[in-house]
Amino acid sequence: MSGTPSISIAGRRIALDAEPYIIAELSANHNGRLETALQIIEQAKHAGADAIKLQTYTADTITLNCETEDFQIKGGLWDGKSLYRLYEEAHMPWDWHAPLFECARQHDITIFSSPFDNTAVDLLEDLNAPAYKIASFEAIDLPLIRYVASTGKPMIISTGMADADEISEAIEAARSGGCKELAVLHCVSGYPAPAEDYNLRTIQDMMQRYGLVTGLSDHTLDNTTAIASVVLGASIIEKHFTLDRSGGGPDDSFSLEPPELMALCRDSKTAWRALGKVDYGRKSSEQGNARFRRSLYITSALRKGDVLTRDNVRSVRPGFGLPPKMLEEVLGRRVNRDVEFGAALTQDLIE
Repeated sequence: MSGTPSISIAGRRIALDAEPYIIAELSANHNGRLETALQIIEQAKHAGADAIKLQTYTADTITLNCETEDFQIKGGLWDGKSLYRLYEEAHMPWDWHAPLFECARQHDITIFSSPFDNTAVDLLEDLNAPAYKIASFEAIDLPLIRYVASTGKPMIISTGMADADEISEAIEAARSGGCKELAVLHCVSGYPAPAEDYNLRTIQDMMQRYGLVTGLSDHTLDNTTAIASVVLGASIIEKHFTLDRSGGGPDDSFSLEPPELMALCRDSKTAWRALGKVDYGRKSSEQGNARFRRSLYITSALRKGDVLTRDNVRSVRPGFGLPPKMLEEVLGRRVNRDVEFGAALTQDLIE
């Protein structure tokens, strides 16, 4: 598919004409245990995901330790917490990153992260991260995007809450900062997000508008929206992933469990293969069934010279005779030999 936008992460080509690239988002689902985070990586590989993604921040790099009204969360999944306390609970300790990267290498699954400030980028560069993800809430942080772009690594930008102009500004910041391989993800930043908020047709508009590899960051509770997005051109699917949805962590309740991630990896690829190309020809799986189509057959024994009429010719299954569209053409013609009941009417029987 010449001219198709593409990027490559750790040697894996991502484009419309390649199988969907599945990212399992570990996020805060470690719930404070390194062992859980390591198990999530192993299970993501087992399920068939292409990559595992972390989030690299501390409470101090993402917000202020401030208890004023501005910093309190009201409503939703994290009601009643301050931003600082939420991120303190959810963050991935920085000294875990090296063992997590090593675990991913051992299990042969790509690992990268969303940095939330320049110091996070520096840490990830030291670990030789192969790509970067910009989270939706940071898509308006153009200085951060430019700093990530300066690494020269592929970048994926989530666009939840961003309007068309803000997406354009983020893309321009990435390009001007030196990013050569860029993808954008359609996203709805609700946790969880209802399927009807996703307006998946936006994916096609984004592809045309920005000319980039385009995908979906999916916060719905099942796989339907993600699989449907593949049909509309999503080349990347990102889903939060946990070992146990009832684990009680900040992101557990809207994450996939291992059997569901396995189903997503399988079914999204099936949807992609089913798209194929424009093709009206007979398919290989149809070849054997062509003989069960309708055709013209003799319905009573005829003697040589008898006239073909509606009383002795019918369109029936199977398909070894002349096509039904020739019925009017053969009526009134004569047979050139004796013909038995149930014979296929073929051209060589007609005078």
